[in-house]
Amino acid sequence: MEYVYAALLLHKLNQEINEENIKNVVKSAGATPNDVMVKALVAALSEVNIDEALKAAAPVLTPSSATAGTVSGSTTSAGQGSPTASKADEEKKEEKKEEEALEGLSALFG
Repeated sequence: MEYVYAALLLHKLNQEINEENIKNVVKSAGATPNDVMVKALVAALSEVNIDEALKAAAPVLTPSSATAGTVSGSTTSAGQGSPTASKADEEKKEEKKEEEALEGLSALFG
């Protein structure tokens, strides 16, 4: 996991994601980098658009999206169904969003 974090940090700082930079970040954090893991990550990320993967994951990662969905789902007008049905619908929508985000994240690993 520390290798992915290192790659995300380098991306955020607009630095090149290469083996040397990943190793330096991991070393700076106090860990000993594993050359095989570093090479595998760099190879996997070479064909991934990290910005797109992060955008796909963003709805799951933002706490405000979960709160907004719960609030809007709990306010029902008369004759539109029960609050329990709305809550179940919202939970299904949230689950679908999570699955889509995980699909986007899986692109990071090939």
